[in-house]
Amino acid sequence: MEKIELGTADGATENIEKIAELFPQVMTETKNAEGELERVVDFDSLRDLLGDVAEGQRERYQFTWPGKREAKAEARRPIYKTMIPEPGKSKDWDTTENLYIEGDNLDALKILKETYAGKVKLIYIDPPYNTGHDFVYDDDFAKTRGEYDAESGDYNEEGGRLVANPESNGRFHSDWCSMMYPRLALARDLLTADGAIFISIDDNEVNNLLNLMNELFGQENEIATFVWEKMYTTKNDSSVVSNKHEYVCCFAKSVNTLSFNLLPRSDEMDARYTNPDNDPRGPWKAIPLYANGERKNGRYEVVSPSTGTIHLPKPNSHWRYRKEDVEKLISDNRIYFGADGLGQPNLKRFLSEVKQGINVSSLWKSNEAGTNDSAKKDIRALFDGDSPFDFPKPLMLMRRILDIASSDECTVLDFFSGSASMAQAAMEKNAEDGGNRRFVLVQIPEETTGQFSTLTEIGEERIRRAGAKIAAEIDESNKQLELGADPKPYPDLGFRVIRIDSSNFKDFYLTPGETSQESLFDFADNVKKGRSDLDLLFEVLPKLGIPYSAKIEERMLAGKKVFFVDGDKLAACFDANVSSDTIEEMAKAKPWYAVIRDSSMADDATHANYEELFHTYSPDTVPQVI
Repeated sequence: MEKIELGTADGATENIEKIAELFPQVMTETKNAEGELERVVDFDSLRDLLGDVAEGQRERYQFTWPGKREAKAEARRPIYKTMIPEPGKSKDWDTTENLYIEGDNLDALKILKETYAGKVKLIYIDPPYNTGHDFVYDDDFAKTRGEYDAESGDYNEEGGRLVANPESNGRFHSDWCSMMYPRLALARDLLTADGAIFISIDDNEVNNLLNLMNELFGQENEIATFVWEKMYTTKNDSSVVSNKHEYVCCFAKSVNTLSFNLLPRSDEMDARYTNPDNDPRGPWKAIPLYANGERKNGRYEVVSPSTGTIHLPKPNSHWRYRKEDVEKLISDNRIYFGADGLGQPNLKRFLSEVKQGINVSSLWKSNEAGTNDSAKKDIRALFDGDSPFDFPKPLMLMRRILDIASSDECTVLDFFSGSASMAQAAMEKNAEDGGNRRFVLVQIPEETTGQFSTLTEIGEERIRRAGAKIAAEIDESNKQLELGADPKPYPDLGFRVIRIDSSNFKDFYLTPGETSQESLFDFADNVKKGRSDLDLLFEVLPKLGIPYSAKIEERMLAGKKVFFVDGDKLAACFDANVSSDTIEEMAKAKPWYAVIRDSSMADDATHANYEELFHTYSPDTVPQVI
């Protein structure tokens, strides 16, 4: 009987499997510390296969810092944690596809990878800028509790915490790089083949960020480092330079498959196109027919068809096109000689034939992408004039990123979500164009002062209020519709709150010396106290590749509660004393997967018949236990 493995995947094992797929001839077997055979890479064989390699003390170009090796190991290290559902904090729990995750984003990324690998179109993050006053995540779990107690910071149950990173710290830049490396490595795994990541940053760490991204994503996949004008006024609070900009670094998963959307043309651009000769093809703009410099066969007579006036290129210039091509353009009324037919010939470029949009610029002006001041106005508009978050990002900046890098149907991830600006922007964009952009936000519940006790409370309340504002605007718009017109529908304005916690199951990964005879009885029921059936279901979902946003239905089968998830994809029962009657009814529903607690089966006969019942009634179902 197949048993569901708990914990996230071991990154090292995944990498070995990738090597084995590419180069099966370099795989071998050896005994591990426990004397068991395991599959490993023969690096001598791999070196022979690859030829010359950089190793040991050999000089090479590389970006490194104290702690890099541990940061790489952290990205690969599995965790035994789960997502705990919080329906009471959520909005539209049963119907929404949006997620708000409370907890450390490193844990969140490792868990999300099980379900969302290769499925996120757009990632935006606004990490700590490492100014010496903001906070960075501390991932050094090797310290003792006493060492932690000697320092300031908030702890989770594993000792991880948020800590200030003053410039007096000897590892000032190293700590920031170690914090960012595993998170960026995992983020890349989540992106779709045509996806992109955008990262807000300032001068403190922009160079280190680019070095990290070049290593993890490849320098060839760097799209741009956009310069965002974060304020339009000049402040004299600096002794040398008034800093008015920040950066938004953008990298693609693969530049070969990335395609950005065009931005809308402005009214000013379109106003340059007129139609003085009433051409039926519409407005056009005059383009000089000549270009600078002499060119062979570029000097010939161009004759106006209405007046017979002969034109030659200006001195030291030439006609752009061959003579036969110009004659074709004249016959197609694409050359304009002025209202009287005597003017210098110009090519007519029609508005209908130009690119219907513009490429994004590397400079994001304040009137295009908002400012720090407009960001505060955005959040004050929702919180009755108050600003519960110190440094929000403007909605215009989020919209600029969504406009160029999202699609109508996609998943958007922000794992340093702060005030949840991206969630509001995504909902507003969906309301505008009818899209279905699903957001996944992650935020650690850092304590705050004021009306809200944590940052997650601020983010969740912002999404609620933004959703209510969007719904009210749609209601008002629908009131103005003509009789019989179809009303504008609501986008998805809800979100499921899920919280990162330890596994629902007791720690059975113990050595014999750590286990007493009395404690063995605890594992007869291996579920921790206080954990619900819904909690257990959410630990199962990623193991089967089912997203946390999947629809969940409860049915009673032979007196027991059974969860049906994502239609018939999963049937799961966690009640006690489950009989063969319930299992038979589950099998008759023909789900893709079936899951039941090993300790829940009513008797030995039920346990023995579990797989056989599915083989009889639904042979394609994969029955598992947990």
